[in-house]
Amino acid sequence: MLTAVLSGFGGAIAAPWLHRFAPRHAGWLAALLPFALMIYFISLVPTVAGGDALRFSYAWVPGMGVNLSFRIDGLSLLFALLITGIGTLVLIYAGGYLANDPMLGRMLTLLLIFMAAMLGIVTSDNLIGLFVFWELTTISSYLLIGYKHEYEKARKAALQSLLVTGIGGLALLAGIVLLGQIAGTLEISEMLTQGDVVRAHPLYGGILALVLFGAFTKSAQFPFHFWLPGAMEAPTPVSSYLHSATMVKAGVFLLARLNPVLGDTEAWRLFLTLFGGATMIVGSFLAVQQTDLKRILAYTTVSALGTLVLLIGVGTDDAIKAAMVFTLGHALYKGALFQVAGSVDHETGARDILHLGGLRTAMPITAAAAMLAALSMAGLPPMLGFIAKEVQYKANLSEPILIGVALLTNILTVVAAGFVSLRVFTGQPTPATEQAHEAPLSMWLGPVALALGGLGAGLFSTQIGNLLIGPATGSVLGKVKAVELVLWAGIEGAAGQALALSGVTLIAGIGLYYARSIFPRIAAATAPLATLGAESWYHRAVNGMLALAERQTRVLQNGYLRFYIGLIIMTTLILTGLMLLVGRVTITIPQDWTDVRVYELVVALIILAATTFVLRATSRMAAVVGLGFVGYGMALVFLLFAGPDLAITQFAVETLVAILFVLVVYRLPRFSNLSTTGARLRSAALAVAGGVLMTLLTLMALAEPGESRLSGFLAENSQPLGNGRNVVNVILVDFRSFDTLGEIAVLGVAAIGIYALLKLVLAPEQAPQPTTNGFDDGAVEGASHERAEAIDA
Repeated sequence: MLTAVLSGFGGAIAAPWLHRFAPRHAGWLAALLPFALMIYFISLVPTVAGGDALRFSYAWVPGMGVNLSFRIDGLSLLFALLITGIGTLVLIYAGGYLANDPMLGRMLTLLLIFMAAMLGIVTSDNLIGLFVFWELTTISSYLLIGYKHEYEKARKAALQSLLVTGIGGLALLAGIVLLGQIAGTLEISEMLTQGDVVRAHPLYGGILALVLFGAFTKSAQFPFHFWLPGAMEAPTPVSSYLHSATMVKAGVFLLARLNPVLGDTEAWRLFLTLFGGATMIVGSFLAVQQTDLKRILAYTTVSALGTLVLLIGVGTDDAIKAAMVFTLGHALYKGALFQVAGSVDHETGARDILHLGGLRTAMPITAAAAMLAALSMAGLPPMLGFIAKEVQYKANLSEPILIGVALLTNILTVVAAGFVSLRVFTGQPTPATEQAHEAPLSMWLGPVALALGGLGAGLFSTQIGNLLIGPATGSVLGKVKAVELVLWAGIEGAAGQALALSGVTLIAGIGLYYARSIFPRIAAATAPLATLGAESWYHRAVNGMLALAERQTRVLQNGYLRFYIGLIIMTTLILTGLMLLVGRVTITIPQDWTDVRVYELVVALIILAATTFVLRATSRMAAVVGLGFVGYGMALVFLLFAGPDLAITQFAVETLVAILFVLVVYRLPRFSNLSTTGARLRSAALAVAGGVLMTLLTLMALAEPGESRLSGFLAENSQPLGNGRNVVNVILVDFRSFDTLGEIAVLGVAAIGIYALLKLVLAPEQAPQPTTNGFDDGAVEGASHERAEAIDA
């Protein structure tokens, strides 16, 4: 399991080399890795279906209970198969779709990193490990959505996704920490048995709110749904992978995984059904108002995610079974339809359904895949989508409100399915489609395979139920569950009622499709409501923060170093003084503070004299010399108090700084007083106050007992644990290695920033001017049909 995750990162490293040395076959070669992983996971199906779970654990931070633990049960296996199976087809598709793109290697790398991160999420058995992979999907999706970074829309969409899901991730981390404290473990498999303890704890409500916030932002639940349609600025391979089968379902996976721990309460049912139901209606309602193929699919994805959340919230055996069936069915048909949309855009240069039509003759293979996937989306037999819709209705039969929500959502989904299939491939050709022809093999293989997968899963639903849906359902419910999944359940009882609802859905959906002229009028009538929507509030929040930052910068970042230093000292004085007064701290000074040796007094006098000299200097060179004396005096202090390492470092730094000062001093303006006498007096008073404060704090620290268990531990373990006799060096590179690493990272980031500024000043470059031709994919990315066809040949 760990090997499967690591191999994804290894493949990401190799992807740029594949593009460099085998550009015509990069997508096919990159797809070999997820294909091999899919075969591996398929080999585990009999074991998991038999009721066993595979687990691997490696101690990462054992003192905090953080392990690299991985576990494959029914739920994780279902998602792992979707991630690797669809990932294989997406990589092949990307190789053809971006055939002429010089950055194809980067795309393949990011897709493989994302795949590895998703595998980490669904197989992790430790909550902290899961969170690490969770955040890695956030970062990699940000880079994927912003792949076309020369376009402002792509950058804004990527930032929007990062902010929304990133804030949710912070909330999730807080919930995970609290959950681990209450359950006494961070291992998910152990936590699943602590559900009663967690639900009875006073902090259960807070934990539930934090976890749901993280899951809802990730899975685009209302009111956080707006980032998903915006992410359609990403190239189609990204949309097909992230926004149909993987990233957006990470939140759903988390809710399903934690169902035995947090579920089965009124709060759980209320929040999941409320937000899930609202997301279903909002997503489907907005979908039928769109004319862009990818945005139609995006909003129907939002609606589908709401359906999954609602079903998990209902929590009955039938509801969980319906959620698992719908997870599989939706991934198959939506992944196919996203790729179909990309192929249409690639061959016609258009995605607006108002400008499309009659493509069935020009693109017969793509049209067949689209029709088959749309049948599953509309819930027609013998597709798996039909079974998913039937079990969804059965799960909600006892709740009239939920049935109404599901019925309305499914009717609008039928309309959307007609928009992305019939509207595009039937009728008369348009000027945009007259020159179109079939997409190459690499671009129709994915849609055909996924559409046929939906058909095969429907025809062999019994086997799918026994091998995949049953084990996944049992993992979510926390018990062994036998699942009966059939294409035809008869017309008796609940099956008959569900079938009747399906008939109503189909008839109403077809009727609305042929009355589709009403949707533009509805969109125009509801347009003013957009100013009250969640996305408008997001933009207000972002603009407000930027305005606040600008005003704050004008006040605090005025460009004067003395102002910054004075502000820091004044803030320290105020806060420390308040703490001393409020806390009524007694200032204790050691009795021997006046016992100063002669040579210590000499060094102190040298530092004071050098400081006075700097203040009275009338030239920069003299000030540099005086500052050097101050620095070397501090080095002598370190040396006198048994700190030779610090003294050597101080000597080196002071020498380097003095040389740098001398090198640049001749380029500075003529030395002169730039402040008034009053300003200098205020600065002097502030400096004296700061010095007195630090002196008092130092004396107070010296008055406390000097015993330290840490210093003894470091001295004793420097050699056996750090393999070094120099305790200070061992502290820096071993005991406090992360602190040192952070300092190095800060210096590295600063160096990169300085390099970028110098490059900008010395060699300014013109920003790229992207051409605007009314669409975002296809020709914009330079992926010509002829080149892609040659690759397949």
